[in-house]
Amino acid sequence: MTLSFFDKFMSPSYLGIPLITLALLLPWLLFPTPSARWMNNRLLTLQSWFINRFTSQLFTPINQGGHKWALALASLMLFLISLNMLGLLPYTFTPTTQLSMNMGFAVPLWLATVLIGMRNQPTAALGHLLPEGTPTPLIPVLIIIETISLFIRPLALGVRLTANLTAGHLLIQLIATAAFVLLPLMPTVAILTATLLFLLTLLEVAVAMIQAYVFVLLLSLYLQENV
Repeated sequence: MTLSFFDKFMSPSYLGIPLITLALLLPWLLFPTPSARWMNNRLLTLQSWFINRFTSQLFTPINQGGHKWALALASLMLFLISLNMLGLLPYTFTPTTQLSMNMGFAVPLWLATVLIGMRNQPTAALGHLLPEGTPTPLIPVLIIIETISLFIRPLALGVRLTANLTAGHLLIQLIATAAFVLLPLMPTVAILTATLLFLLTLLEVAVAMIQAYVFVLLLSLYLQENV
């Protein structure tokens, strides 16, 4: 029986127990734990350098009030990169291909930025719904459009991450299947297809990192508007 290509995106289970919890907890076990020593090993030094550089770049345009989000957004960045990269390994499951999980990250964090803006600077937060210099007849229409675009933001965050990773995994599976089928029939074409598969895999590694960065970067931009 031929299985659907989308079966690989189903949450795995063992003895009726969903294993997505294990997939979510495993990345944290792979990170080295900082020690109390004066000198750290190379892996800890590289990890600290990456976190410091990423946090510095992300929060430079944000004022002091938004720096409280540094720990949450840096942790989210590491978490998403780890899930995306581990999902490229054979016989693994990528939780970030599940729209429900991505929306579970996007909606609360987006809503928190909106509530912070409404609490700290309600006039400026509501001012984003109406661009300056708008003609009077267009004011009701633009307010409706900007309100809809505001509520579409978390949906765009979740769908973008899900769609990019799902499309990449499907392309890899399709090209790998084509190379396997063509190998006994047309070895030369199969070798060319395998080369394309290798290049696509490198592209997907870049996509896995970029999509995690874009997810967190957009959240930081929403935060910047409201602090």
